[in-house]
Amino acid sequence: MDAEKIKELLQLVSEQKLSPEDAAETIHNDGFTDLGFAKIDTERGQRTGMPEIVYGEGKTATQIIRIVEAMLGEQNNILVTRVDGKKAAAVRTKLPHLHYDTASEILLWERNPQMKTQGKIAIVTAGTSDLKVAEEAAITAEAFGNSVDRIYDVGVAGIHRLFARLEQIRAAQVVIVIAGMEGALASVVGGLVSTPIIAVPTSVGYGTAFNGLAALLTMLNSCATGITVVNIDNGFGAGYAASKINHLAEAAK
Repeated sequence: MDAEKIKELLQLVSEQKLSPEDAAETIHNDGFTDLGFAKIDTERGQRTGMPEIVYGEGKTATQIIRIVEAMLGEQNNILVTRVDGKKAAAVRTKLPHLHYDTASEILLWERNPQMKTQGKIAIVTAGTSDLKVAEEAAITAEAFGNSVDRIYDVGVAGIHRLFARLEQIRAAQVVIVIAGMEGALASVVGGLVSTPIIAVPTSVGYGTAFNGLAALLTMLNSCATGITVVNIDNGFGAGYAASKINHLAEAAK
C-alpha cells in the first residue's frame, strides 16, 4: 500500500470515521482478494497504472460474475475480454451494467469515464477479416482514455487505399497495424511513418498461413525499423501497450 493511502486511513482513524482495527486490516491486506478459484489483484493499478483486466476465455459465466463483483470495491473501469455472446448474456443477467460489444467480444463497464487524450492511436487493418482483433485493440485503448482512429481494410492487395489514409495515420502518436495472410502491411507502414508501430499478426488466412504463424514471422523479420510485435490475435495486448506509449507522449507535452 502506498504512503498516501496509509495517510488517508490514519486521518480517518483520527477523525473517528474508521476504527483502528479496520485500518490495521486494510494496511495488512495481502494485495489480493482470494476467491478460491481466483485471486483478484487489488493493487495492480498502484503498481502499473492500470487495473487488472479479466481474460474471459476458459472461465464460466459464474466465475466471471464473482470476479467482477470482487472488483467493484475499486472505482475502476471493468474490462472482460474474449467472452462469446452466450456467456456474455449469462453474465449480464447478473451484471446488467456491463456493456457487451459483439465485434470485439468484450464486456465493459465504464464506472470511471476518462477524458480522452489529444494524441491519437491509429488502428490500421489489412482486411475486414481482421476486425475482431482490431476492435479488441480499439475498445481496450478507449477504456484507458485514448482517442482512437479506425482505419480498416487498407491492405497491400490494394495499397492505394493505404496511401489515401496516410496523412491520418501519420498524425497519430502510436500506430497499431493488424494483418493476417502474409502480414506484409506492418512492414509497409513501418517504412512510411515516424511513430512507434505495434504489429499484430492475425490467424486470418489459408492453410499455409498456419493460423497466423506466417504473419508473425513476417512481422518479426521486418526490415522496417521501429516495429514491435505482439502475439497472434492479441488485440488486447496491442491496445494496452499503445495506451501506455500514448499516455507517455501526452505527459511529455
